[in-house]
Amino acid sequence: QWLDFKGLAEFAAEVGFDGVDLTVRPGGHVPPERARDDLPKAVEEIRKAGLVVPTITTAINSAGDPNTKAILETAGSLGIRYYRLGYFRYSDDEPVTMALSHAKTELSKLADLNKQFGVCGDYQNHAGTNYFGASIWDLVKATEGISPDLIGSQFDLRHATVEGAQSWPIDFRMIANRVHTLVAKDFRWGGAEKTKVENCPLGEGMADFPSFFKLLNKKDFSGPISVHYEYPLGGAEKGSREPKLNRVEILKAMQRDLRVLKSWLEA
Repeated sequence: QWLDFKGLAEFAAEVGFDGVDLTVRPGGHVPPERARDDLPKAVEEIRKAGLVVPTITTAINSAGDPNTKAILETAGSLGIRYYRLGYFRYSDDEPVTMALSHAKTELSKLADLNKQFGVCGDYQNHAGTNYFGASIWDLVKATEGISPDLIGSQFDLRHATVEGAQSWPIDFRMIANRVHTLVAKDFRWGGAEKTKVENCPLGEGMADFPSFFKLLNKKDFSGPISVHYEYPLGGAEKGSREPKLNRVEILKAMQRDLRVLKSWLEA
């Protein structure tokens, strides 16, 4: 996110990517309130570089948010099929069933907007305290009765492994009919007690992508895979506008993970 749209497109092409997963959220490539003006400009530069924009990452979790309609309408007009939804959270002050009901209501309303603009919202299973969807079952319950073409899943193996080290294949099978997009990233257990989640380069951690891709082969998956770089890269991994690593160091790290991912896909 330290680059302008043209620089971003050129850098992504140099790394070897086929496309870009733009962040259209607070602090992202495109601020939500600038979606109508800046999202077309970003997409234009990316396409000039010979790349595609099949999906964007948003913070959308309410149809009533003043920026939601503008983002979805603009994305649909640009031919962007998928967007990642924002998160819902559990609260210690309310019953779990209430959070579940709230998520289902909001996802149903968003499904109506998605149908109107020809897009689909994918919810990422994010590990961590109080994250709705971390355990998958709640996301399955909240999307019952909603078309998978309108509300789906961005399946994140890294997060699924944190929450269910050996049960993630069952978790995936539960939501597989809604999985349109994937995330590629890795982690390992660290710290003195080996209880701290530490992000790391692909292939150096616990996420078993070779086994996951074998399972995926049975599902005839063909959607976009978004590589997330969340291990230390001089602040670039956190969206810094002024990362402390230079361009070449960041480029090499990204190319390395992409090579690992491609080797798994080829296998």
